[in-house]
Order: sequence, then C-alpha cells, then structure tokens
Amino acid sequence: MPSYVKFETSKELVPQILEMLSVAKDGGKIKKGVNETTKSIERKQAQLVVIAEDVTPEEVVVHLPVLCEQYGITYAYIPTKVDLGRSVGIEVGTSSVAVENAGGAGEKLHDIIKKLPKQSAAHAPVVHAKPTEEKHAAKPVAHVAKPAAVHPATHQPAEKPKAKK
Repeated sequence: MPSYVKFETSKELVPQILEMLSVAKDGGKIKKGVNETTKSIERKQAQLVVIAEDVTPEEVVVHLPVLCEQYGITYAYIPTKVDLGRSVGIEVGTSSVAVENAGGAGEKLHDIIKKLPKQSAAHAPVVHAKPTEEKHAAKPVAHVAKPAAVHPATHQPAEKPKAKK
C-alpha cells in the first residue's frame, strides 16, 4: 500500500463508488485530475474526492488526503487510475477526481459518504486579523530630496506656477 493511502476502501464499496461516478459524470459536476481536484478542495466545492492507489510518483497526490482532512472533505481510494478514468468517461487513467455535484447520483453519494471515515475540519486554515498600527508603526524615513519637476515633452525643468496677487 502506498504511503499516501491512509486507509483501505472496502472491496464492496469500490464498485459502488465507480458506479456513482459514472452516473454523476452525466448529470453532475466532476473535476478530473490532480490540479482540478486540488482547486475544488481548496474552494470547498468538493463533496467527495476519489484518489487512485497506483499513482507514481506518489508525490503527485500525497497532498490530497491532507487537504481533504484540513477542509473536512470525505475521500476514498480506488485501486487503479485506469478504472477511475473510465468511470468518469475518459479513455486514459486519472489520478484523482472531485465530485462537486453528483446530479442523479446524489443519494448514492450520500450513502457512500456515510460508509467512509469521517473527516474533521479540525485543522482548518487560520485567518489572522490585520495588525494594528500601534504594533507595527511605520519606521521614520530619512528625508530624501524630491526630484525637480520635469516637463514631459522637453525634458527640461518645469516652471513653477506664478503666485496670484
């Protein structure tokens, strides 16, 4: 089992996931590939993330389970990239998919999510408040002479406006 696989998806659940993906690809919204999956997770649009177990190099998908746990998104594993790709209607394998909207497979999706380990958003990103001006007061800047105004067309010093009397 690869290092990024944190649990084994039950053999009974794998065909159900593949079937749900096949139905969801027609009437729902599925993101295919690691980049699209990552964006879907970070935007908190993914309801379920499915990751292939035979991805090489592992570094390609090693961040996905961590992100899912960070954002509280359920994820599962499928044995091969080829099976995962075929289930979402592409002829080549894909390392991961994110289900954003299951369409007609919504009920199947919820049944699958109930059977998978729960992900908590305990490590959700921390949003820091802007620092107050007192804590980070501007440092005094040494006086720097301003350059003389230059007329844009002639590149000569511009005349100073005459004061009105």
